[in-house]
Amino acid sequence: MTPGRGPGRQPASREAALTPRIALTPGEPAGIGPDLCVSIAQHDHPAELVAIADPRLLRSRAALLGLPLTLDPIDPAAPPRPQRHGHLGVLPITMDDPEPVPGQLQPAHADYVLRSLAAACDGCVNGSFDALVTGPVHKGIINAAGLAFTGHTEFLAERCGAEPVMLLATPRLRVALATTHLPLRQVPDALTQDLLERVIRTLGADLERRFGLCQPRILVCGLNPHAGEGGYLGREEIEIITPALHRLRSEGFDLTGPLPADTVFIPNQVAAADAVLAMYHDQGLPVLKASGFGEAVNVTLGLPIIRTSVDHGTALDLAGTGRADPGSLEQAIAMAVAMAARAESRTA
Repeated sequence: MTPGRGPGRQPASREAALTPRIALTPGEPAGIGPDLCVSIAQHDHPAELVAIADPRLLRSRAALLGLPLTLDPIDPAAPPRPQRHGHLGVLPITMDDPEPVPGQLQPAHADYVLRSLAAACDGCVNGSFDALVTGPVHKGIINAAGLAFTGHTEFLAERCGAEPVMLLATPRLRVALATTHLPLRQVPDALTQDLLERVIRTLGADLERRFGLCQPRILVCGLNPHAGEGGYLGREEIEIITPALHRLRSEGFDLTGPLPADTVFIPNQVAAADAVLAMYHDQGLPVLKASGFGEAVNVTLGLPIIRTSVDHGTALDLAGTGRADPGSLEQAIAMAVAMAARAESRTA
């Protein structure tokens, strides 16, 4: 089944055929996710945006921000329509009491957050939605509620039965991660030749499939300072990374590395590449966020669905104040729309 063309959903016009339906999860109800959803509803979009959320939460936050909001119930079988300013589609998910208070985390809402995410994911899998855009969640409060949760990436991978790769992208730089949310002391043990080969295969395939890049060029970081300096500062480059890259190069992958992480991000080097593969979370993402915070998009590769997300957290101190910047969410929606259009053209 073509993503976004579920049972009974037939476009009534060429506009409907070219309009993707995007599932949008606000995330933590005490954070800025609901604010951002209300903000992006204030202007037109070429896609139909559908918040998977409790309508009471969205109306309450819109009233607090002093912004107009009309929630339109969505029939998944009907043709999608471009979103008009002041309107937002909604697929209701009921939230348990107590009522959310901006800036105040409450464990009682953790189950609601995961139910919303599960419904959005399942809607993408069954073709009701063309893509999923996620707002920020608070991992700590979800775990405090007794629900095991490492992050969006791992949750969606488990629900889809896939092995994901986390990538963040700005207009100038893409950084993928070999390992994601691991304590730093666990990273060397997690790195294996099999892991790196799987990650690079997924990265290469989705740079082509999701981003339309032909034969993407990937720069690969080493793990240790100076990429191990010939084994003097660590042997992971010699024993794990280099053999994996050698095997993949023999299959036609365009890979450069392992490179020292302190020089791989030099502008003229990344300008000639399509992506950088970092070995762990804080090796690559500080550079990307320093150069493009607020415009970066988190993309989960390796899934059977399209998923993008904001590059920031819940910003509890900004919730309900009207000072939350919707820039990253706007970029995440735009990227999801572009990916959905590319997927549609590949199957047309």
